[in-house]
Amino acid sequence: MSILPIMKRVVTSRRLSFVIRFALGFVFIYAGITKLTDPKAFARIISLYDIVPESLLPIIAVGLPAVEFLAGLGLIFNIRGSLSAIFVLLMMFITVLGYGILNDLNIDCGCFSQEEINQQNSLKAAFYRDLILTGGAFFLFLSTSRRPWSATNQSLSEKLKSIKGRF
Repeated sequence: MSILPIMKRVVTSRRLSFVIRFALGFVFIYAGITKLTDPKAFARIISLYDIVPESLLPIIAVGLPAVEFLAGLGLIFNIRGSLSAIFVLLMMFITVLGYGILNDLNIDCGCFSQEEINQQNSLKAAFYRDLILTGGAFFLFLSTSRRPWSATNQSLSEKLKSIKGRF
């Protein structure tokens, strides 16, 4: 029995795509909300990496979680560009975490909640978690590219026009 038909069936599974899309979107919404509730704490974590100028910390401490939140929301509602935004964010996070690991920084990633920040979780654990999330994003890229007629290839204005046309 060939593995190719099974792989094709898994990659084109709408249910699995929905579950991964929803889970990935939820993770980004949750991460964005928790950082937006205390941007000063998040700014302190960012400053520990010493890669962002002090003058930009407030902008990044609010802007980055807002982008995470919007990208997660967009992914759940299947809005074009959201998956790409999440993929870019994950690549950025992996790069920053890799920088922290290579420089043997003993800090938290600042990925989620204040409790996680207080626990000083391992940068390596966050790095591996982001690799898994990137795998989910890559799966979604594969699954949506196999279905060019999928709703993920519609822009928000196209979706609104199709909904408006039904009434």
